This record gives sequence, C-alpha cells and structure tokens, in this order.
Amino acid sequence: MGNMSKKDVLVTDYVHPVLLEGLHHLGYTTTYAPEMSRQEMELLLPSYKGVVVNTRCALSRKTIESAPLLKWIARLGSGLDIIDLEAAEEKGIYVISAPEGNAEAVAEHAMGMLLCLANNLVQADREVRQGSWMREKNRGWEIAGKTIGIIGYGNNGSAFGRLWNGWDVRVLAFDKYKSGFGDKKVKEVDLDFLLRESDIISFHIPLTRETKEMVSAEFISKCKRGAVLINASRGKVVDLGALITGLKSGHLKGVGLDVFPFEPPSSAPEDFKILFDELCSLENVVLSPHVAGWTVESKKKISETILEKLKTIERVVA
Repeated sequence: MGNMSKKDVLVTDYVHPVLLEGLHHLGYTTTYAPEMSRQEMELLLPSYKGVVVNTRCALSRKTIESAPLLKWIARLGSGLDIIDLEAAEEKGIYVISAPEGNAEAVAEHAMGMLLCLANNLVQADREVRQGSWMREKNRGWEIAGKTIGIIGYGNNGSAFGRLWNGWDVRVLAFDKYKSGFGDKKVKEVDLDFLLRESDIISFHIPLTRETKEMVSAEFISKCKRGAVLINASRGKVVDLGALITGLKSGHLKGVGLDVFPFEPPSSAPEDFKILFDELCSLENVVLSPHVAGWTVESKKKISETILEKLKTIERVVA
C-alpha cells in the first residue's frame, strides 16, 4: 500500500461523495473500497488512522487491538453493536455514528411495511401478476382507530412517532432510558401497558445484552392478541422461533422484518435456515434485506453527519 501517512482513512462501504470530499478538505488521504470484505479490512487496518464501516465490516477486539495507528471509527448509521466499544475505549479510539442521518428513512420504511401488511399488498401484487384476482382473500384492515406502540424513543423511534401526526391513532411509547418525552401526540407509558394496549408495535432499540431476544415467547404472550410487530432495529432483538410460533397460533396477526439474527440468512447455520424457510412460508409476513435506513437521501445525510462529528474531534485526534 506504499508509504502510509498518519492521515490515511479506510472507507469500507458506499458513501456519498460529500464525505470523501470533506475528508480530503480535512487533510485526509482516503482508500475507498466499498466492496471490501471484513477479512480484507482486517489485513489493511493496521496502517490507517481512521476507518469508516458498516455492518459488513464489524470491528472485534482483536481487529481493534491490531491497529496501532487507529484514532477514530465512523459507523455509517446507528448500530454500535458491530464495534467492540470496550476495546475502542481502552485504546482511546473515538467512535462516532450517525443515527440522525437515517432516522426518517427507517421510520418511513417501518410505516411502509405496516401498510403492506394491513393491505395484503405483497401477496396481492404477486397474485395479480400471476393472473389471480382474489379480492375477498385480500381484504385489508385499517390502521385508523388503532393503538401504535413504539419501543425505544430515540432518533428512529421519535421519527416514527412523528409520522402519525394527523392519523386517527393513539400513539404510546416506552423507553427504558428516557423519560419526560410524552406530549399531546405521544403518551409515555411502561412496557407492560404498551404490550397490553398496542395493536401495532414497532421496535427502535439498539442490540445490547438487555435487548438480545427481548421478543421472546413470554414477551409475545403479553402482547394484545392480534398484534402486528415491525422490527427495523436489530435482528437479534427477536427470537425467531418464538415469533413464528406466535404467528402460527394467531396471537400475532402479522410481522414486518427488515433485520435478522444472521445476515444474509443464506449464510446462516443450518438450524436458522430451517427457521427462516418456515418464516418465508407464511403469508402474513413482509421481509426486506436490512435496507430501512438506505435511501438516496439518507446516504447523503449520514455522510454529512459523520463529517460534522469528525470535525468536532479532529482537533483532538490530529
């Protein structure tokens, strides 16, 4: 890789040109390799001062400790579970993310999944393309008059809450680490109340020791019968087996998943593949490939957010 300077940055995923231009103006030389594998990143990282990563290039303790020049890590998006934060802190490495950059995108995607479920749009589209005209089978249900429950009221959760302004719905929200955010449009409640009352529940939480498989058989049993769940947060928040059982029993009316415990599912262990195939066989499910936060607009906003945050720490890490 030639003579590396201490201002070199490795960019491992697709970013808007505004980030590359901004890094250049800050004096950085960038290696832009948006198709880079995790293994390739691990080999090259010891020579770099900064790295820009996404879910494909997770940073383990071993990887972080093998990079003596590394001063900062920038996460394209919000989920910091892909980075060993403890190892980064021990080495004095700054970690920045951009949850503000794709909050609107995630919120709109979650609503889109819900609208698909409510109106049977995915299967209806497929049937019409195949020559079927099944009107009664595809009779939908209205969101108006329902109660929306939001779990996690940070950037994404609050953006999802704002989308319901003007709808004839009741909006409840629970956040274990925040309080005092309720207003005339959103009622702040505890988790048990939210599960008991909500017709629709959307998850906007990080993956932590506390939230791993939060959506368990017990959790689902506490949900209102006929509830719809939307998860565009982290796949491992959900116990997929419990979810499938809830769907098959009718306790859950529908599910929208943008994220999965293993991504892509085709690379997962065999026992998970069996579960995933079972999930795919159900009609009251809408799936997407972890793209809720990926829009044309969010690509730019994430890059702008990363750049602004980097400017604030640049004088420290220079």
